Amino acid sequence: MSDNIPFEIQTEIIERLPVKSLIRFRSVSKTWKSLIDSSDFVARYSGQQRLLVRYDDLLDFKQKYVSVVDDDTFPQHKVYVHVPLTVKTLKRSTTIDGSHGLLCSHGDYQLDRDSPTFGTGRAVMWNPSIRKVVSVVVPNVAYGTYETVLGFGVCRETNDPKIVKIIHISNGRDVGSITCIPRQVEVFTLSTNAWRYSYSNLPRKSIHFSYYQVVIDGFIYWLATDRIARDGGSIYTNLLISFDMTT
Repeated sequence: MSDNIPFEIQTEIIERLPVKSLIRFRSVSKTWKSLIDSSDFVARYSGQQRLLVRYDDLLDFKQKYVSVVDDDTFPQHKVYVHVPLTVKTLKRSTTIDGSHGLLCSHGDYQLDRDSPTFGTGRAVMWNPSIRKVVSVVVPNVAYGTYETVLGFGVCRETNDPKIVKIIHISNGRDVGSITCIPRQVEVFTLSTNAWRYSYSNLPRKSIHFSYYQVVIDGFIYWLATDRIARDGGSIYTNLLISFDMTT
């Protein structure tokens, strides 16, 4: 593209390109690569809305992905997605959720107490459109008395991806005998490449989280259950717990 064309116009043109062209044009120049990889570009990208479908291939028994256009023409617009090695090799992996064109999976939990990395895991943020992957070490993963649940979303104000780690008391444990939950909530922000503790507005220790989440309007929501002791037994109340990604 001619250097005589203002960069703002180049950006407008690039935003209208299909995904295949975006991947190819990342190699044109450092400026274009930086533009296409930026979180602002991802947020503005005006290409067709696509669905990423994961399925098990019965011929070679491998898990595969296909991207399809989210409209009535989707059978004619299938694109098979290259899965990065970082995602393929994630052991005991689970997909947390997708947000703003990014997918986040986690796994590789170290269960060997003799290992120096015991109590850690790994989360992988993946942009299938531009084939970019970021791997994040998940610290302080709880086992036994406690369980760990992860959430993922992109802050709509800053376009900054975040991973939320919540530790809660396992089912069947005596909630009353536990005074506090260590490192109850931690948040990873991609722009700082660091985890931070959250000390305010923490969930009650009686709340047990499910592993299912959804991102809506800048909030991550989990299904949860509150266990309240009463008359020698327990009463269970279903809840929705939210995390505001702007905080």
